[in-house]
Amino acid sequence: MAPFPDEMPWALDGGSIAEAVAAVSLVDHHCHGVMREPLDRAAFESLLCEAAAPGPWHGSLFDTEIGFSVRRLCAPVLDMAPHSEPDEYIERRNELGVDEVTRRLMRATGISEFLVDTGFLPDQVTTPHGLAAYAGARAYEVVRLELVAEEVIASHSADTFAEACRASLADAARTAVAFKSIAAYRVGLGLAPERPSDAAVSTAAARWAAEFAAGKPIRLTDETVIRFLIWTAVDLGLPIQFHVGYGDADTDLARGDPLLLMPLLRATADAGVPIMLLHNYPFQRHAGYLAQVFDHVFVDVGLAIQNVGRRGATRILAELLELAPFGSVLFSTDAFGLPELYCVAAMQFREALVPVVEDRVAQGDWSESDARRIVRMIASANARRAYRLDN
Repeated sequence: MAPFPDEMPWALDGGSIAEAVAAVSLVDHHCHGVMREPLDRAAFESLLCEAAAPGPWHGSLFDTEIGFSVRRLCAPVLDMAPHSEPDEYIERRNELGVDEVTRRLMRATGISEFLVDTGFLPDQVTTPHGLAAYAGARAYEVVRLELVAEEVIASHSADTFAEACRASLADAARTAVAFKSIAAYRVGLGLAPERPSDAAVSTAAARWAAEFAAGKPIRLTDETVIRFLIWTAVDLGLPIQFHVGYGDADTDLARGDPLLLMPLLRATADAGVPIMLLHNYPFQRHAGYLAQVFDHVFVDVGLAIQNVGRRGATRILAELLELAPFGSVLFSTDAFGLPELYCVAAMQFREALVPVVEDRVAQGDWSESDARRIVRMIASANARRAYRLDN
């Protein structure tokens, strides 16, 4: 594994901006585990992007920006020529084996810390520490609020639901570094800002429990319960992540605009809890605005970075930085399943950051020393501060 920047001060304090960006370590503040089993081409393609699987109309998902980026950036890590054919790439992957492929690709990222959301298919992917071990890095857990509630409702009455949720989240907060909400998927981001009463939560839980008893799946789609979870998380003081914008077909993108969160952001502004807006595409300018006007809001363009190609990543990152304070911008991959997604996200993030920063220096807008400082902030320092990783 390449050494981290504190072992290469010359690359950050001297040399070119591109060398500084290449050398800086990254904190991936939102990601998931990777698959532990070999994959055939169809299974691999089903994990490439937000499409559910290759289909009869669009054809191969290698014929996407992320598919071409995998062939360009990941093939050389596996000792292949850039742009090797997809079948050759899958064959080489299986020849090397899951552990070797994952180790190579994860160590090529230069990610030193992973903040891992364990709430999505945890039985199918690596644990946080299993993921980090491939990269020789550190891992921290992010607890998904809706999953906790779904576990509680399955084993508690409506009358004890609120107190049991509070106890479960307090227990999780002892070891986790953050909570996460997927309200965008379940009810949209137009959440009422008020803290719901215990009576309202009990009524909502009773309605939910009745649906579960009638044979419906345990899937939280009640806005009152979700607001209760968010306010309980606020009380516990850990940062709270929100999925925003771009996602799979299960989300309604029109209800995923971060501007819908403004009432809740006003209500939580003085709580001392960072609010982390994840992904944000195609609302990256909206997210940048929110980060500017709310001191407790942090933003990234993870997930989009690897999906839009090199030029698209540069444009999207530049648009986020138009308004967002540089101390509010974070790096994430939102990678799930494939180590390739980590590799592409990290490499394309660096490729996107270089021209954005170099242009400001070339135009005289920033000094070189300021440019290097901002690179460090966005790559890792902001995340370490917001999530209190150094504590």
